[in-house]
Amino acid sequence: MTATSSSAIADGSYVELTYLVRDSKTGDVLTEVLRPLNYVHGVNEILAPVITRELEGKTQGDRVDLLVDCNELYGPRDDTLVITQPVAHVPREYRELGTQILMENNLGQLKSFLVTKIEGDTITFDGNNPLCGREVIYQVKIQLVRDATDQEKQMGTSEAPDQQA
Repeated sequence: MTATSSSAIADGSYVELTYLVRDSKTGDVLTEVLRPLNYVHGVNEILAPVITRELEGKTQGDRVDLLVDCNELYGPRDDTLVITQPVAHVPREYRELGTQILMENNLGQLKSFLVTKIEGDTITFDGNNPLCGREVIYQVKIQLVRDATDQEKQMGTSEAPDQQA
């Protein structure tokens, strides 16, 4: 089948979208994805299920604005996941704001932490999702909707892996 702009998102639809996440209190843009992400609806999810459900029935060119309580997506903020260390104890390559670090606990479990503050001789790592504790607005712009090919349905995404962000 050929793609038409009247195709509505349903299970088996190939979808390309861009989005931005805005803090609902300040209006600040927290994340912006300009290069279209793609997925096959009902096969895999690139956004949280609460957001994906809102896309059903929408068509190419539609924009969906959705208020999301990130505590529902990521759980409440956990202050035990905030670690402050002397900078001298941290390798130089991790001493930059925004650096993501994979840390291992005593049980061998890996967790991603972000450098969130460097102040004086201390550095702070935070293992909470950066959106934790916030209420945000997801603004999703649907770039393309069409029937997915059999191969795309099997893969859950585009046939061309270089199109994934």
